[in-house]
Amino acid sequence: MRVVIQRVAQASVTIANEKHSQISKGLLVLVGIEQADTDEDIEWLCGKIARLRLFDDENGVMNLSVQDIQGEILVVSQFTLHAKTKKGNRPSYIQAAPPEMAIPLYNRFVQNIGKEISMKIATGEFGAMMQISLVNDGPVTIIIDSKNRE
Repeated sequence: MRVVIQRVAQASVTIANEKHSQISKGLLVLVGIEQADTDEDIEWLCGKIARLRLFDDENGVMNLSVQDIQGEILVVSQFTLHAKTKKGNRPSYIQAAPPEMAIPLYNRFVQNIGKEISMKIATGEFGAMMQISLVNDGPVTIIIDSKNRE
C-alpha cells in the first residue's frame, strides 16, 4: 500500500461538478492499493499517518500530529500510485489491486484511520472521476510505502 500525504490548508473532492467532500486544515491522503496488500498494511499505515508530526508547534518546528492540531483528513483512492513506467511510455497498472479486492481494503483503511484519530474521515468515491483541489501548506508532501518499512 502506497500513500502520498499532503499537509493542506484546505482540500476538496468534486465529482460530476458537485462538491463531494472537503476539509480545512489537515491531511490529504492519496491511497494506492496493490494486490499484495493486507489488513496489516492498513493498520501500520494508519497508525503511522495518525502519529506523523507534520504540523508546526509554537516554535515553528514540525512537531505536532494531525491529532494534536485537531486537523481533518481527506482520503482518496488512487490506483495510479502503483504505475510502472520502466518499459515504454504508457504506464502499466498491473500491480494495482482489482476493484473487488481494492474496495474492501480502501473501506477498511478509511475506517481504521478514523478510529486512529477518533473522527469522521472525508473521502472521495472509489473508481469515480474526481477533481481534487488543495492548498498545499508548506508545501509538505510525504510518500510512504507499507512494503518499505525499514
